Amino acid sequence: MSTTRPYSPGDRGPEPGGASGASGVSEGDAPGDGASEGGTTVSSAPAASSVSSVSRHTRTLSFEGASGVVPMARDFARQALYAWGWLPASSADRRAAAEDVLLVVSELVTNACLHAEGPDELWISCDNKVIRIEVSDRGTGQPAPRTPHRAGRPGGHGMFIVQRLCLDWGVVRTPGVGGKRVWAELGAPA
Repeated sequence: MSTTRPYSPGDRGPEPGGASGASGVSEGDAPGDGASEGGTTVSSAPAASSVSSVSRHTRTLSFEGASGVVPMARDFARQALYAWGWLPASSADRRAAAEDVLLVVSELVTNACLHAEGPDELWISCDNKVIRIEVSDRGTGQPAPRTPHRAGRPGGHGMFIVQRLCLDWGVVRTPGVGGKRVWAELGAPA
């Protein structure tokens, strides 16, 4: 798992719009595909690849002026998992995978609250194999698992949990723009 790679292995790099240009449109989505309602953007479009028939679904939640952002983010992610068929879970493995997604969402949003003046937006996207979670904030810090990790000590477990549960994670910064996007990817249940 990498904390130094600014984007996931399959990506070509940060999205052209960067952290400040987020409009609810993500890789594989065409502009204008999403319906926006109450700070939430929902998009579903075929992936850009002409070889694959994989569909990428994306949802965006803005935290502007919101309070109680961690439970709001979990509820938003839970609704997405229901819409994408991850919930209700038909097996213990599927239930565990959905709970992992909700835990990672909670950890990333909590870290933005504690260390980065709060989150700006949450993006959650899913294709047939991977779910990607991204949280943008205005912070300048670099998230990293606390080392050495001490399981009995309170606090400081967020990025350790993300590292353990995710296929990969990282941070994307846009040159000349304050803040960052912290992303994490989890595998879809079998």
